[in-house]
Amino acid sequence: MIKSMTGFGKSALTICGKSVVLEIRALNSKQLDLTTRIAPLFRDKENEIRAIIAKELERGKIDFSLYLEKTDNPTVAIDVNLAKAYYKSLVQLSDDLMNTGSSDIFIQVLKMPEVITTPKEDLSEDIWNHTFKAIYETCNKVNSFRLSEGEHLAADFEKRILLIQGMVEEVVPYEKNRIELIRNNFIRQLADLPAEAIYNSNRLEEEIIYYLEKIDITEEKVRLNKHCTYFLETLNDPESNGKKLGFIIQEIGREVNTMGSKANDFNIQQIVVKMKDEIEKMKEQIANIL
Repeated sequence: MIKSMTGFGKSALTICGKSVVLEIRALNSKQLDLTTRIAPLFRDKENEIRAIIAKELERGKIDFSLYLEKTDNPTVAIDVNLAKAYYKSLVQLSDDLMNTGSSDIFIQVLKMPEVITTPKEDLSEDIWNHTFKAIYETCNKVNSFRLSEGEHLAADFEKRILLIQGMVEEVVPYEKNRIELIRNNFIRQLADLPAEAIYNSNRLEEEIIYYLEKIDITEEKVRLNKHCTYFLETLNDPESNGKKLGFIIQEIGREVNTMGSKANDFNIQQIVVKMKDEIEKMKEQIANIL
């Protein structure tokens, strides 16, 4: 069972007069690339949150957001004594400068530092416990999304691997004809030699056999079929093995390339090109497998 690295999960809860919203978006990446946007109330828990996400989601470019909205009446503190002190000083400054303008000193006082503040709130154990569970729930939603995407990718991989195996069978008739054509070409060239030409027939036969063995693609076809079978088996492993699948597809590509270089036949090379096209499409998708 394979997992895509692409995923999305969202959870929301209301606890102690606060609305907490969690979102996780995941894309493909070779390593864990985690970005967090966390409400100030939960800032002290950032390391713990990152550890949970790293454990549950393993790898990928992951954006985590934790928003906090107050649903009850917000608490605001006004320092009256400080405001009076600012007001008195500003009035005195205005008088000293003989200011005759219409500046509103009261508005200026409200803008001064520490006059209006929002008291710092400590994270309660109740809010954190509920949020802690919601983080796991959101990660589970992302993993469910990944599994669903992985099922679609697995079906596509299986279809393309079976296409490649079918193309291997298409090579067989052309391979037989190719050998016959090469043999006939040798015979025709020998017949065109001058009557007085002298050559060692045994050595010539050895060279012909060596040449035919050199361009034989039987071993490549056998190894290619084995790699394809192994790829399908790995798809059905309990764990997602994106990197392993990447290594197998590299071996499949290597055998196909060797077949193409040995082919010496237009029809076989056309089939090889089709195989390479399927392989490249799989390589693009494998980059998104966990």
